[in-house]
Amino acid sequence: MNRFSTPIRRGVAALALLALLAGAAPALARPLLTIGHSSEPSSMDPLFSRTGNNQAAAENIFERLVSTDENMQMRPGLALSWRALAPDTWEIKLRPGVRFHDGTPFSADDVVFSLARAPKVPNSPAPFSGAVRSIAAVEVVDPLTLRIRTKEPTPDFMEQIGLVYILSRHAAQDKRSEDFNSGVATIGTGPYKFVRWQPGDSLELARNDAYWGARPDFDRVVIRYIANDAARISALLSGTVDLIDSVPPTDAKALTGKAGYTLYRSPSARLIYLALDSARDASPFVTDAQGKPMTVNPLKDVRVRQAISKMFMRGPITERLLSGAGVPAGQMVPEGLGGYSPNLPAPAYDLEGARALLAEAGYPHGFGLTLHSSNDRFAGDSDLAQALAQMMARAGLRINGVVTQPYNVYAGASGKQQYSAFIFSYGNSTGDSSNGLTNVLATYDKAAGTGAFNRARYSNPAVDRLLARAAVEFDPAQRDALLRQAAETAFNDVGIVPLYFPVAFWAARDGTVMRANKLERTSMLYIQEAK
Repeated sequence: MNRFSTPIRRGVAALALLALLAGAAPALARPLLTIGHSSEPSSMDPLFSRTGNNQAAAENIFERLVSTDENMQMRPGLALSWRALAPDTWEIKLRPGVRFHDGTPFSADDVVFSLARAPKVPNSPAPFSGAVRSIAAVEVVDPLTLRIRTKEPTPDFMEQIGLVYILSRHAAQDKRSEDFNSGVATIGTGPYKFVRWQPGDSLELARNDAYWGARPDFDRVVIRYIANDAARISALLSGTVDLIDSVPPTDAKALTGKAGYTLYRSPSARLIYLALDSARDASPFVTDAQGKPMTVNPLKDVRVRQAISKMFMRGPITERLLSGAGVPAGQMVPEGLGGYSPNLPAPAYDLEGARALLAEAGYPHGFGLTLHSSNDRFAGDSDLAQALAQMMARAGLRINGVVTQPYNVYAGASGKQQYSAFIFSYGNSTGDSSNGLTNVLATYDKAAGTGAFNRARYSNPAVDRLLARAAVEFDPAQRDALLRQAAETAFNDVGIVPLYFPVAFWAARDGTVMRANKLERTSMLYIQEAK
């Protein structure tokens, strides 16, 4: 059982007219689409990093066993159907007639190879280990049938392995991530083929004429990486690009109703949060109130973390900094997703309460921090860092600096625990909080596949126990209750400091249509030519 807009060139138009007069009238793809993307990937290896910028590039070329629509609902992908034969055994039927870009047929063996490679990609800043953590054994029944046994009953098993991009064993066996960057191993089953990646500049794609699904609308796609918001807007208005993402809220207002352009928006399930190094006895960017290094890490004290959370004015951040394009957050998922707890409202601003907690923890005069952030991952990320720093300084902390970096550099460094206080986000991609809690707040355990995105190495055994129970619970109501308890335990302990859920904006010239989505993805799965 299942669970679960640029005008056509004059020459091309003339050819189409001749064909029509001859009675043929073929459907012509648009020659070129150009996208202005705010954040570039760190690798073309689809299993190198689960970060959104990498996945936005990967899903043009590679596919997964399941697909996700704009509302994060799961649908068949390379897996045509699946069923639980027993609580710990799943049978998966694969889609027939699918071929990789090099013409080789897709089969169960490619899935086995991809699932085995997922947790083993060297130097991954955000590994796929959590997606395959439940697998005990994989059996190939026939070329289009898999039987997978899990370590224990796993109700959301398809949601887990459905995150893994499927590679061609023929093309990717013994290949390194560098081989994907050059194009040697960048062979998928997706709607577009890899042509060329120029880091810091652009990614070029070509239509896959043999694609098993709906025929892609564009012959060629060029994705230009333009981190600067003003430059991205300018590229759209000048006609250099047809569509852009990460439109700042202030520019979104200016584009609303502008002739020749359409603005698209979607509430996001992405949580923007502040991570605090609560694991190490000494943290690299923590100082005393005079700026001298400390041998004691105040961030390990829950009272200090609670104090920092109270320093932030989440309402003014979303209303003023984001021009209303955000919802203050107090937990992993917004209302409407499984695991949401009504007992976790967005924490209130409480300056005096923050100061009292700092004094109670032994820091009446505060201490020093350097705040790190990306500057091109989401709209206003560097501005957010400055605002948070000012709020912390107002509460009595010494801000030694605010450092922002391009996301493809920043993500790798944060994964290596190079920061003490840093802004990050997690894009919830399933219908409940389980993946977010397991990846961001569960204790980091590479072998078990938990805490893959737990860059601050927060650890709470009570949270781990609740998540372990939720992971094997088939009853939806009981599972939801366990996820709520896990969220309440983790966020009352301030495992991370939740800030807000953003609203995502895209803008396109007439002729190009964007399907706005809660995943905030800017890929060809969501872009089409106006009909």
